[in-house]
Amino acid sequence: MVGKVSDRVLLREGLERTDNGMRQTSWPEVAPINQKNYYTDYMKRDDQILSYRLQSEANRDRLVQNSKDRDRAMNAANANGEVPLPLDEAEEGPAPSTGTLDPSKIIVIHPGSQNLRIGFASDALPKTIPMTLATKYPQTESEMYEALPRRHFEGRTMEQQHGEEWAKKYQKMCNDLKVDMRANKRKVLPNSKDLVINFNRRTEPEVISQHNDPLQIEWTDVNAPRENEPTSAVFIGQQALRVPDDSNPKYKLWWPIQHGRLNEDDYPTRAHLFNDLETLLDRAFRWELGLKKKADWKQYSCVIIIPDLYDKRYVELLLHLCIELFEFNRVSFIQESMAATFGAGYTQACVVDVGAQKTSISCVEDGLCIEDSRINLKYGGYDVTETFIKMMLYDNFPYQEINLRRRYDFLLAEELKIKYCTLSQANISVQNFDFHLRAPNQPTRKYQFKFYDEVILSPMGFYDPSIFDNSAKLNGRRKLIDRSYNAYDVDIPDDPASAAQLAILALIRPSVTETTTTSFSGAPGDVATPSKERSQPFSFLSRNGDVTGTPGTSKAPSPAPDGASTPVPAPYIFGSSRDLNGSGSPAPSARNGGGATPAPANGTSQLPSTSFDGPTSQQPQVQERSAISLAIERDSVLPIAPLDIAIMTSIQNAAKGDDKKVKELLGSIMVVGGGAKIPHFAPFLEEKLKLRRPDLADRILVSRSAREMDEQVVVWKGASVFAKLPTNDSWITGFEYKMLGSRVLYHRVLWQY
Repeated sequence: MVGKVSDRVLLREGLERTDNGMRQTSWPEVAPINQKNYYTDYMKRDDQILSYRLQSEANRDRLVQNSKDRDRAMNAANANGEVPLPLDEAEEGPAPSTGTLDPSKIIVIHPGSQNLRIGFASDALPKTIPMTLATKYPQTESEMYEALPRRHFEGRTMEQQHGEEWAKKYQKMCNDLKVDMRANKRKVLPNSKDLVINFNRRTEPEVISQHNDPLQIEWTDVNAPRENEPTSAVFIGQQALRVPDDSNPKYKLWWPIQHGRLNEDDYPTRAHLFNDLETLLDRAFRWELGLKKKADWKQYSCVIIIPDLYDKRYVELLLHLCIELFEFNRVSFIQESMAATFGAGYTQACVVDVGAQKTSISCVEDGLCIEDSRINLKYGGYDVTETFIKMMLYDNFPYQEINLRRRYDFLLAEELKIKYCTLSQANISVQNFDFHLRAPNQPTRKYQFKFYDEVILSPMGFYDPSIFDNSAKLNGRRKLIDRSYNAYDVDIPDDPASAAQLAILALIRPSVTETTTTSFSGAPGDVATPSKERSQPFSFLSRNGDVTGTPGTSKAPSPAPDGASTPVPAPYIFGSSRDLNGSGSPAPSARNGGGATPAPANGTSQLPSTSFDGPTSQQPQVQERSAISLAIERDSVLPIAPLDIAIMTSIQNAAKGDDKKVKELLGSIMVVGGGAKIPHFAPFLEEKLKLRRPDLADRILVSRSAREMDEQVVVWKGASVFAKLPTNDSWITGFEYKMLGSRVLYHRVLWQY
């Protein structure tokens, strides 16, 4: 072993150590972190978020300004020799500034598929404008598209014209109604249908000259100048619907929103769609609200009502329009169900909003929507109108040429539905009525007709949606606008989803419940950044109420035993198979042959796990798929289900196994929306729900909005109340939007965006 070598030896060998004092690297040396004790406060304080910091600065400036104003007023009083009165302790705090909360400077907008409701927050009622605009086009919509209701004009019989399958459904509904009316001790004549068909077949129209018709319609003059314009190139609302179909030049109606979302089917480009939506709102501000000068719009704020289940691209578009193009001072968003509870004064309710082309259901508690209870169904009052006309045509309606694509026929059909459709069996009898057909550049024609059960069977389509025409409602979906994706993982779609909506889709196509590999939470419906653990949305209460509130050890339900002959029933069907196979409200047809309960071919079915736990040993292994493929499949399924089943599904997902909350929500069901103005709508829905849950029949209560308010304006009225709240932290300013873009929505909206 060699010992230590001395420096003298190293010097003689030329191996002496020299040190020039230079460091081996110019990088700064960082002391290692103590892994046992370190802490960071990054993004843990409100003052580190721009939105909150701007809000606190605005509050501080307001306090300073109020203090200056109060001191100035006291000095002016002292200069006049007056002694100021002592302020009460309760008034010592600075009062909020009234300039920013002036209701007359806040515009409330509720865009819908058929109507736009707009007005100032200080108004008692909004202005209702049809959500359409007419622009010059080589062809009208009646010339471009097939006639509605869809029918084969070359068919000799009514079954051939309207389809044998639809005719069988219609006849079955007629027979079921007769049985039900006899059970309710209602008088049913055996030849009622024959009387209607024979009378309508023999009826001829009566021509009325123009000077004998006191209710002539004033059609829009397309060549008349308007507001410093030589000829109006765009008409909106009622004026657009009154443009004659044979006008010169021709005009075409465009509907920017259809079925509760942007209308991608009828528009060729995305720029055309966005431009029409901007033009429609711009003309509404100028012509309906009287805001002629765009320079004055900077003084106004805006509250926009959006659906409960919204597309983020749609919300971001509205935000961009209001901030960048309209240059409003502030913008705020509120969901439809939240606004409905504000308008009716409810703190807890299950809101059923029946619109023109969509029906949304959501449970609201303490002013916020319960996420997993949101449901969006693609049918509404317009489907009732179309089905009503189709049933009348089947029974030899005297005006066989009616086409809902034509503007005057569309207005006539809406008028007939509002006048005659009902859900009360007491009004069902053979009756004789008349209507006037007023077409542009034609004499008025008066028709007499009879109807029997068409007036009740068409709105009963809410409980049997297969009678509606659902063939074209998914056309053009995602053709122009792609879905929104997560900011941190571009492969994860982050449009809001709910367990109740997933249950409705799973009833139609069970494959949408398969597990994903890239989802953060492992849930097919939970594709955004998780906030909290969600309970199993499919553990609904049975009809006997034998579910306790204590969760089990595994959130995934046990699969059916191997070789079981009876498939597991769909969990959101609250009734026996008898209710789905004919006598009750049938569910949408499934892929496996039209049965009410979807099941795989092997006779067993599995329910998806929606918790953060991975697949347990009891859960059968399924082929894992990406979140994008599941999102594409969910978009390809049309959410259609009977209204009573959808309501029970929403309530069970909101209660999460709490029997007490189920009873509370069943006792506070509120029906709003223009589609719910059909007479006897709420009592009929209540009876349907009681048949679904007879054990809770004494607790179920379906009511209209409070104070006998019009169902159409409840949501708008609630948004106007929300806009006038003094403590509202959801306002988005232009400075915030320019700094953060659409990301500001994550910090500003009142719910989890």
